[in-house]
Parts: sequence; structure tokens; C-alpha cells
Amino acid sequence: MLIKKASDIKASEITDKQVYLNRRLFMKGAILAGTSVATGYLYRQLNPPAAELPKGDKIETVKAATSASNNPGFPANEKLTAFEDITNYNNYYEFSTDKGSVASAAKGFVTRPWSVRVEGLVSKPKTFDLDELLKFPQEERVYRLRCVERWSMVIPWVGFPLAKLLAAVEPLSSARYVAFETLYDLKRMPHALESGLDLPYVEGLRLDEAMHPLTILATGLYDQTLPPQDGAPIRLVVPWKYGYKSIKSIVKISLVADQPPTTWSLAAPNEYGFYSNVNPQVDHPRWSQAVEQRIGEFGGRKTLLFNGYAEQVGHLYEGMDLRKYY
Repeated sequence: MLIKKASDIKASEITDKQVYLNRRLFMKGAILAGTSVATGYLYRQLNPPAAELPKGDKIETVKAATSASNNPGFPANEKLTAFEDITNYNNYYEFSTDKGSVASAAKGFVTRPWSVRVEGLVSKPKTFDLDELLKFPQEERVYRLRCVERWSMVIPWVGFPLAKLLAAVEPLSSARYVAFETLYDLKRMPHALESGLDLPYVEGLRLDEAMHPLTILATGLYDQTLPPQDGAPIRLVVPWKYGYKSIKSIVKISLVADQPPTTWSLAAPNEYGFYSNVNPQVDHPRWSQAVEQRIGEFGGRKTLLFNGYAEQVGHLYEGMDLRKYY
């Protein structure tokens, strides 16, 4: 097994998410404990995290060509976010609008059989069975995830470059964008009608963004199959964009000529643009994006342009007004 693990991180060094979610108990705990480690311990006693969900099957991985060892865009020197936080603090409106309730609402979500249809402006449209998708060499990709609500994580994804899937269907020269659609099934997602969104969830990328080597289709995290609340069985991960661009539980991918609609841009176009690049200079209308809160840490961090991947992706936006194309 070549995938990296966080087994060397002591539990006492991982601050529970309740520290920053519950301000009243944080203040009380800080007075009683005196140190960050002790405070974290105290809050795990006052607010124990949700039980760790059963892990799925292990995924065999290969060493990524753009691995942490040879690509500065991979935050290999940053502490991984705890598995319990990654799988118990989620945005997934089809299951719940409460981040802490998604895991329980998604428990038992059926992901087999599953297929992804790739169609549109391609020479060889095809429906890929999940097992076919898992035959693409699965790589370890340690990426930052930055959400528009200002929280962030460092997640060891398992997946493969989207470019490899698109190459298999041979995009036509007229294709300029890639559109994605998630599953919408009220039998498996009974709370989807309460989301307030026009579903199914849709997203899109420019073709050059989709073909960039940092853009992956994730099938797991740590070395396990992807949990339902994190987008099982297959999701998009675009690490330099806000998390809502990384659409979950994908069932259809279409190559198109015109910019496709996206769910949050339709719901609130003054707040969520098509590009959705992480940019500390472009505030959300209701809050600043200059600072983020890393899950498991005290205090804030300065938000990095393109989430720290400017060296890898900045050239994609040369000459563009990033305040206009937000």
C-alpha cells in the first residue's frame, strides 16, 4: 500500500471541531484548561465527536506522477484533517442542510450499481460502470479543501485525473466546457426537497480547467472508499476552487460548447460566480474571504490565492478580471 496515512498524528494534537463551533464552551474551556492541547482534550470530554463511521473497502493506489514529493502544490507538510471531522462535518444539501447531520442522514446510501454517462461533444460517448472507473489507476492526492463558509481541511483523497476519463471519450474541437450532474433520487435522498435548491445539482468547468492535472475524480479518502456523506461513489475535486464546485455523487458528464448553468450561481448569482476560484481579494457579499478557519486548529489563517495553487493554475486566468469573473 503506497498511500500515506496519518497514523503518526497523536489524537491529542487534533482539536475537535466543537472548539470553534461552540464559542461559549470554547471560552469556558480556555479558562479551565490553559493550553491548546488541554483545551482540546477538555472539549472532547464536554462535546465528544460523533462516532467514527465504519470504513469502506481499501483502495489500492499507485504513486501519483504529480505526487507530494515532487509538486509544491501538494501541501504534504500540513497536518491532515482527522478522519472523524472529514466524515462528520459535511456540506451535502441532498441529505441535510445541517453539516453535522449529513453523515447520519446519508447512512445506508446505496452506491451500487452505479454508472456515469459521458456524452455531448465527444467522438466516443460512453456509460462507465463504477468498476470501470475504478480500473483507472487510483492515486493519492493530498489537497486543501476550502469552503466558501471560510472553513478548510487537508484531505488525502484517492482518485484519478479527470483528464484521463475525458481522453477516453475523445472531446471534439467544439467542446469548450464540461458540465456535471449529480444523482437526484428522492428514495435515496428523501430530504432533498428541503434543500431549497433547484435539483439535480449541476456544476461546470472550462475544458482547460477540467483537463488540468490537479483536477481529479475522487473515489476515496485516506485509503478507504469514499463515504456517502463525502460524495460516494465518485466526486469531482478541484482544489483551487471553493468546495461547492467539487460536485458529489456524479451520474453524468457532458462536454458542451457554451458555459453551463451551475446550481449555486442559479440560486444566488450575486454571491456565487461560475469560476468560484479561492481569492482573498474577492469577498462574499456577507463576509470577508481573507481569513479561513482550518478544522482542528485554533485561530484563523490567511486565505491563499487559488487556495495555494497559484503556481500551478494561475496561467489559466491570465488577463482575466478576477473580480468580474469570480
